Amino acid sequence: MNDAETTPDSASQPLDERVNNRSQRPSSEAFKAFMASNWAPAAQQLPDRDPVAAHATIRRRAISDQFKGERLVVPAGPLKVRSNDCDYRFRPHSAFAHLTGLGLDHEPDAVLIFEPVEEGRGDDGGNHRATLYFRPLAGRDTEQFYADSRSGEFWIGARPTLKEFEQRLGLPTAHINELELAITKNVGAPEIGGISVRLVRKVDENIDALVDTARYNTAKDPENLDLGVLDALDEKLTEALSELRLLKDEWEIEQMKIAVAATAEGFAEVVKALPRALTHQRGERVVEGAFFARAREEGNELGYDTIAASGNNATVLHWTRNTGKVSAGEMLLLDAGVEADSLYTADITRTLPANGTFTEIQRRVYEAVLDAADAGFAAAQPGTRFRDIHTAATTVLAERLAEWGLLPVSVEEAVSPEGQQHRRWMPHGTSHHLGLDVHDCAQARRELYLDGVLTPGMVFTIEPGLYFKEEDLAIPAEYRGIGVRIEDDILMTAEGPVNLSAVLPRKADDVESWMAGIYQEVDQAR
Repeated sequence: MNDAETTPDSASQPLDERVNNRSQRPSSEAFKAFMASNWAPAAQQLPDRDPVAAHATIRRRAISDQFKGERLVVPAGPLKVRSNDCDYRFRPHSAFAHLTGLGLDHEPDAVLIFEPVEEGRGDDGGNHRATLYFRPLAGRDTEQFYADSRSGEFWIGARPTLKEFEQRLGLPTAHINELELAITKNVGAPEIGGISVRLVRKVDENIDALVDTARYNTAKDPENLDLGVLDALDEKLTEALSELRLLKDEWEIEQMKIAVAATAEGFAEVVKALPRALTHQRGERVVEGAFFARAREEGNELGYDTIAASGNNATVLHWTRNTGKVSAGEMLLLDAGVEADSLYTADITRTLPANGTFTEIQRRVYEAVLDAADAGFAAAQPGTRFRDIHTAATTVLAERLAEWGLLPVSVEEAVSPEGQQHRRWMPHGTSHHLGLDVHDCAQARRELYLDGVLTPGMVFTIEPGLYFKEEDLAIPAEYRGIGVRIEDDILMTAEGPVNLSAVLPRKADDVESWMAGIYQEVDQAR
């Protein structure tokens, strides 16, 4: 028999195993036995209860009250591949984070399940008992400890045990191996003794498939199963979870303040980096990197991709390529936010003169946008409607455009529903809710969001802008290539709006003085 006949056929090796061909991991029994021995025992003391735990309990009770008698399935989501066998940093779905209080990166594949019980006999007197299913730390006597690059402690560090999470969160826990039964048991039509299931969809494909299969297998008439009805069940849960976040509790407001403070520090770091940005071919990347470093030092991550847009790039609303130069005489529009370890994010925009001083035309546009922002802030009072902020801000912009001779019609015609010509230079909305998502509560109903009444506990942005593109022939040349946005994070209280991001200067003179002060500090430190 020749060598070709004794060599295994490499084509028979499954593709998903070939990524390990480079590893050369030892597999002898002697190695396994030695690897499992002589490790210090795990700490026996359990952690303290997380401050968020009591708030998360109240949130779960609010959802339990809306869906009596139904099983609710809220996945955290899986790891997502960035390239080959490298994953993105994990971030759980916001609804899961809100209901558990868990942030950071240690619960991929976890699922929170609300199991219906007799009314009033559930958690906190509710209608469900909630359990967190996840993959806990594997023992050091297992191969997972050193061989599993996604969940093994040798690769990614320690993971919490079931008891640790239960103590931290005040929430019962169970091993993820029990998850399938927990989701599928007794699923079926309530009229025949089964349990209806609602799921937060499009978070984890495996959980979607598991729930869909259970529904299909227990349906009276699987071939005529009305998927539209089932989708509506799931959408109602997603809607309720989104609307639950419209009002922030005390703990959430504190997290927002932490995120805003870290973001303000990031903006100061950007000003320090501007002299180098002015000399770099991709100065926008210098700006982006300066802010990102602060986000990772002070928080978990960026709340969203940083917009570091100089010159005409500032007229692109979501310019995140950040490949352009930063030139003296132009302005830099920086729209950025730090996501705290709790996953709450700030969202702040400032438009800065790259060389520290506004030109006359830049200042004119900047102050118009600032006036619009102040008008929106003045309109944001308890009892008024969310949409009123936008109306107030854009009306000011229309008035300024008319004063400059840029508006082709009267202000009255422009601001009417039939007009809107002023929106050529600001096509986006003025405000959005803010929290776990930069565009938080996005699945809430229109009557609670756009038409909603401003209520203490709401956190939202006010962010008017003007964007005059270089190729815009409807305006004089002196305006072209100028983009300005000013964005602040606002907390609604019973006494009125509070600007959480007011620590960052807003007035043109204050911006110039602030930048000059930072440059002076940098020079003195050298």
